[in-house]
Amino acid sequence: MGICSHEFLQYVIQPTLRQLGVQSSVAEQLLLATANFQSGLGQQLQQNQGIGIYGISAELHTEVWDHYLALDCDLASQIRGMASQHEFPKAPHAELLTNMSYATAIAWMIYRYRGVKIPDASDPATLAKCWQKGFLNRPSSEQEAARFICCHVELLAKDAATRLAA
Repeated sequence: MGICSHEFLQYVIQPTLRQLGVQSSVAEQLLLATANFQSGLGQQLQQNQGIGIYGISAELHTEVWDHYLALDCDLASQIRGMASQHEFPKAPHAELLTNMSYATAIAWMIYRYRGVKIPDASDPATLAKCWQKGFLNRPSSEQEAARFICCHVELLAKDAATRLAA
């Protein structure tokens, strides 16, 4: 059982992006699609060495801190402020599992760190290309992109059906 996509978008992704000064429905959809593909919106919180709803590896988490956030003290402070005051110093990677706002901020930082340009449109194929550039640490295949697209289209259809039933 995963998290309701509409609520995750409304109560986690949108407030986190607002806190980071990001006003983009495409960025919101990219993060939602990423969480859906990486973990089934929380159905599996640890798989393929990825941690939490975005399936971020400990290595990538460290890399973003060491090679991106460490270069911008204000941004690093803002992101660190989203983490638990007591638990982060003891187990920083656990924040990816237990703190959805922090995990969302780190997922967004991964896209920024890897130089992903947010497109004007949020069609599934474009989002798949963004995901490939941001989250894969190796060349991607057409099959992976197709799985991402299929997963996102299924989520959109499920959302539409849920809203019609309400």
